[in-house]
Amino acid sequence: MGDAEGEAQSGTFPSLMAEGALLSRRGEHGKALASFTNALQLKAGDKHGLVARSMCYLKLGDTENSLRDAEASLQNDKTFSKGLYQKAETLYTMGDFEFALVYYHRGHKLRPELQKFRLGIQKAQEAIDNSVGSPSSVKLENKGDLFFLSRQAESKKVKPKLQVKAPKKDQKQQSKVGPIRNEKTERQLLGELYVDKAYLEKLLKDEDLIKSSTKHGMTVEDLILGGINYLDTRTEFWQQQKPIYARVRDRRLMQQRWLPERKRKPSEVARYILKSMEEIDMLLTSSCPEGSCKKAEHVLKTIEGWSEDEIPNRNELIGNLYSCIGNAQIEMGQMGAALQSHKMDLEIARENDLPDAVSRALDNIGRVYARIGKFQQAIDTWEEKIPLAKTSLEKTWLFHEIGRCYLELDEAAEAQDYGEKSLQSAEEEGDVEWQLNASVLVAQAQVKLQDFQSAVTNFEKALEKAKLIHNDAAMQAIIIALDDANKDFIEELKAEQRAERLESLRDYDYDDEYKEVEDAEDQQEREENKQKEIEKEENERNGRREEEKEETEGEKGEDYPEPHQDLPE
Repeated sequence: MGDAEGEAQSGTFPSLMAEGALLSRRGEHGKALASFTNALQLKAGDKHGLVARSMCYLKLGDTENSLRDAEASLQNDKTFSKGLYQKAETLYTMGDFEFALVYYHRGHKLRPELQKFRLGIQKAQEAIDNSVGSPSSVKLENKGDLFFLSRQAESKKVKPKLQVKAPKKDQKQQSKVGPIRNEKTERQLLGELYVDKAYLEKLLKDEDLIKSSTKHGMTVEDLILGGINYLDTRTEFWQQQKPIYARVRDRRLMQQRWLPERKRKPSEVARYILKSMEEIDMLLTSSCPEGSCKKAEHVLKTIEGWSEDEIPNRNELIGNLYSCIGNAQIEMGQMGAALQSHKMDLEIARENDLPDAVSRALDNIGRVYARIGKFQQAIDTWEEKIPLAKTSLEKTWLFHEIGRCYLELDEAAEAQDYGEKSLQSAEEEGDVEWQLNASVLVAQAQVKLQDFQSAVTNFEKALEKAKLIHNDAAMQAIIIALDDANKDFIEELKAEQRAERLESLRDYDYDDEYKEVEDAEDQQEREENKQKEIEKEENERNGRREEEKEETEGEKGEDYPEPHQDLPE
């Protein structure tokens, strides 16, 4: 067996998948790719593993392998939403916007509640409009000859389909020459990256530098050419996705004010909303909640001035904006304002019968209550959300948060119950990190219930999960908690042993022993009393003898008087 096969057998499928997911989140896509490949060697054809590996290929620029894995994940299940989305994303990256749009629509039809499919449809449609123009903007005239058809055929031959691939060594000479572009156009397409490309091209002129090698064996020239090739491919993609004329048009549209008397086109409205929502989300994820909140409030004010004819899903969009405002307010620490914003979102969702929006609002309201220490209100809110949870992962998080609130309220039995529910959902989902969190929650509840033996068992399980995902901070915290639980468990055993000894002593029958002692004492007392009576009777008899003796002597004296009594004077 080779080294690669031996490495594949060094772990289980879930452990390798968890390791790959962790590496991917850290941005180490090369190592993550190896982990997913090893996992698929253990469980060939697993659709989740194929999608995960396809995502890594896409991050690394290998669109062909990414598309192959995405299609393989759909081989046995054509309705697999993750596979549909990954195939659509790969096609979009490859520049096949029309086919990408087809798969975005398929996924949206199967899972209409997922926002990523709606955003995919919008961005693919926008890319198509930017590339070929919208139907309303194309005006065909019936004049001239068919020469324009031959020009289109030539253009198709000259411009092959855009492929984003990793650079190859045999492309050095081609990369050195590079495609001839207008410098102004290239600067507009690359933006801030144009300076980086100019710097790389400058380095390429240093003959001594490009001949040197790195410690991994690659030449500096290969690294520089790889960077230039990547920027070239991205430039081609951005040019196809959004040409310069489309950028100028969008800039002009953004500069224009939305006048009430002007009739807005649906495409303009959709483009404005899409760009605004992406900017709001980007600002929030970039640790700029103030900017995200201001942008959301501005868009909300703008949309409230539009009619439902212009925006069919106007109320749904308004609720979504209130949710964005509330999330930004949470990050800014404005909990009271955030609570009001999310309650507005909930009210709009209930009025318009939007179950997904109701679930989202309840989720956020519970988070606010938990942040401000109102744990019972958070529990009530989240328990209302339970029937609306659709996936095992969502239930895992929900049960865990409810259990944490019960633990804060010192209701350990309920906390243990929800912790076990969270653990069960995490195992169904196959998420190791949430299995770790749920196991810790169950163990903490059992410590409060003084079930130290069970707590030790669950802490040990949690420690294994922490080692599996290489979470050093969690490992240290669990080791400390496990040590405390072991000490409490030992004390509990000692207390039980002492109680058993006391109970055994308490159950011992002392009545017979006490009776024997009392009987012996009574017997001794009776014998002593009898002896005293005998002595008393003996003394009485002796006393009577003495009296009789004295009486006898007295009688003798009267019969024989002393001689000197009768002598004459």
